[in-house]
Amino acid sequence: MQLNVVLVFCVAVVFNALANILIKTSALPSAAKDEATGFMALVQTVLNPYFVAGLVAFGFALLGYKFVLGKGLKLSLAYPVFTSSGFILVLMASAYFFKEKLTVTQWIGIGFILIGVWLTALQMFEIES
Repeated sequence: MQLNVVLVFCVAVVFNALANILIKTSALPSAAKDEATGFMALVQTVLNPYFVAGLVAFGFALLGYKFVLGKGLKLSLAYPVFTSSGFILVLMASAYFFKEKLTVTQWIGIGFILIGVWLTALQMFEIES
């Protein structure tokens, strides 16, 4: 397994989680300068720097994901690990940045997801020829 494939995969997961956090930040009332409606609200959303940064982060995540898939990473394994890892990062970041409370049920779910990611990742980086 090439270290660069693993590294790019991990960076893509982080960019995907970052994009979600930035998009959420752009939707907060403090991020909106005005309470416009209709077309102007759409324009304000598109011009919001957090929204733009979120789109850019999604783009980097997509490019990294395409890179690792192009290097032979199995889609049937890469997608579940990518989304599950991102899910955990977003949960943790939401608790930290937005002070969202994590319940006992969510912590148990995180544990199960971590076990699933670990079991899936055992075979994930066996590159196809």
